[in-house]
Amino acid sequence: MKNIIKIVSVCLLIFVTSCKEQNQKEVEQSTSKEFTEELNDLERIEPPHWWTGFKNAELQLLVKHPNIGSYTPEISYSGVTLENFHQADSPNYLFLDLEISESAKAGKFNIVFKQDDGKELVQTYELKSREKSAEDYIGFNSSDAIYLITPDRFANANPENDEVEGLLEQGIDRTHGYARHGGDIQGITEHLDYIDNLGFTAVWPCPVLINDMPRGSYHGYAMTDFYKVDPRFGTLDEYKNLADELRNRDMKLIMDQVANHCGLQHWWMKDLPFKDWVNYQDYYLENIDNWNRETTKMSNHRRTTNQDPYAAKIDNDGMSQGWFVPDMPDLNQRNPFMANYIIQNSIWWVETLGLGGIRQDTYPYPDKAFMSDWAGAIMTEYPNFSIVGEEWSYNPLLIAYWQEGHENKDGYDSNLKSSMDFAMQKQIIDALNEEESWDKGLVKMYEGLANDFAYTSPKDIMAFLDNHDKSRVYTELKGDAVNTKMALSYLLMLPRIPQIYYGTEILMDDFDNPGDHGLIRTDFPGGWQGDTVNAFTGEGLNAEQKEMQNFLKKMLNYRKESKAIHEGETKHFAPFEGTYFLYRTHGNETVVHIINKNEEPIEIDLNYHEEMGLNGKTLKNVITGETMVWGDSIKLNEKGSIILSTKL
Repeated sequence: MKNIIKIVSVCLLIFVTSCKEQNQKEVEQSTSKEFTEELNDLERIEPPHWWTGFKNAELQLLVKHPNIGSYTPEISYSGVTLENFHQADSPNYLFLDLEISESAKAGKFNIVFKQDDGKELVQTYELKSREKSAEDYIGFNSSDAIYLITPDRFANANPENDEVEGLLEQGIDRTHGYARHGGDIQGITEHLDYIDNLGFTAVWPCPVLINDMPRGSYHGYAMTDFYKVDPRFGTLDEYKNLADELRNRDMKLIMDQVANHCGLQHWWMKDLPFKDWVNYQDYYLENIDNWNRETTKMSNHRRTTNQDPYAAKIDNDGMSQGWFVPDMPDLNQRNPFMANYIIQNSIWWVETLGLGGIRQDTYPYPDKAFMSDWAGAIMTEYPNFSIVGEEWSYNPLLIAYWQEGHENKDGYDSNLKSSMDFAMQKQIIDALNEEESWDKGLVKMYEGLANDFAYTSPKDIMAFLDNHDKSRVYTELKGDAVNTKMALSYLLMLPRIPQIYYGTEILMDDFDNPGDHGLIRTDFPGGWQGDTVNAFTGEGLNAEQKEMQNFLKKMLNYRKESKAIHEGETKHFAPFEGTYFLYRTHGNETVVHIINKNEEPIEIDLNYHEEMGLNGKTLKNVITGETMVWGDSIKLNEKGSIILSTKL
């Protein structure tokens, strides 16, 4: 009897072992099938691929395919677990919750979708290895100077992609401010030497993702696919190459992203996954055949409702849920699937391009709790990264509210390292345009900088004089090149991250129609074959443009190496007789910035500045190279700015 039991036990053991081996073999065959035959039965899966090694092991896949909601998904790949899947309101979507463990290896595997009748769909999915560690993603900071570009208006390196068959907007018309002009990603890449030589350390292009809209698609802010580069700008490989070429120059690529809205022609607007995928969705669907500015539930643009302790709920909802414009549906980040989608999309682009930062458009407009989660998720994965949010406000209190670590009364922490300093921009313009008096003129700059007490970290705020939405600084300063130099040199001396718009270095303007977006975003001369003026080479520029270009180049290249400007102590003295002195000091380096609005020579007593400890020291003029010994007084012979440094 014992022998029979022993024989049966051995047989059972052999049978179980054989079954396990067979099952393992089937799993291996299933997971290795993609190596011989990659299968892509689905209409769409997003993110299109992912990586191993993230701190957050969760990944949610959006699957789009006719009637996919009636299928049951299966995954068999070591280290990857299908935790759950969710049917949407539309039968054409599934959302898959994956857990990617630390043991998961890079590779391809199949996701099998099965119906009860035996029908199957198979999609091959890929996990990639991360090319560098999370700590190596270094964001922009106060040592950087950022060059902002509208890609369609900078340089056209490849005329063959000017028109792409099948897209809604066709044609190039450089005479029309709101048509496409043909600039592209390759046009930026081919002129990186110019940008680098000027002294910039980072490039921020306006969005280059596809805007398949019937008109006004050039600006990039009405995205119709969050994972696709607009073919009129180039390819994903060209976008990656731009990032690589910047890194080769020790420069950074900042990506302009939009979490608040998409374009009306976005692919999902034809078949929305959930009933609350976008805000005012039912209302939109009811009025879809007569959708215009009058019928759209527009945002009230009352951005202070984000901070206002007395704000009515209807005003708060009207701000965050209203559409930005009729052509830009407002995304509902309170839907958890939408929230995951936006966060994963941002991380996908950081990893794909090796970004040096994100600029987030219309920052106060989305759900603010979500925006904290969004920024927090990115900064958790990339602790040395940087994100700047657009807060178009001239009130420093509102700008300060959005910066990480600010002690807000409502307990809100944005996880946002930087916000944009519209307040300082206005103060600089007003200070230089106004006649001097007790409460006008340079005192606006002085008191504007004094407001830094409101900021958790002033040097992490992004300051600027103009951008793609605001009138050109040369126009705002009434065509005064000297005032423009003073504004630029002051900007570059501040405890801030400076951003300069393309063409400012050659005094581009919008005098013909101040504030018109099409005119603000004028073509950069020399970026198109046949241009009679070429700002890249200097050919055809007038003397004033060349002087400004040279001035900015010297200032930026000095700033690039100045620890005093990057992180030094800041000290300024109240404006006196049309002059304003600002000092930045770090170790043995002191940089002095002097603004003088006087048309006639004036002598300033320097004994009042004795606390700076410069008496008897030799300082060098950063722009002219001349030296002087700091004494009891300084004579200022002409209107303008002077930048002096103890670093000889």
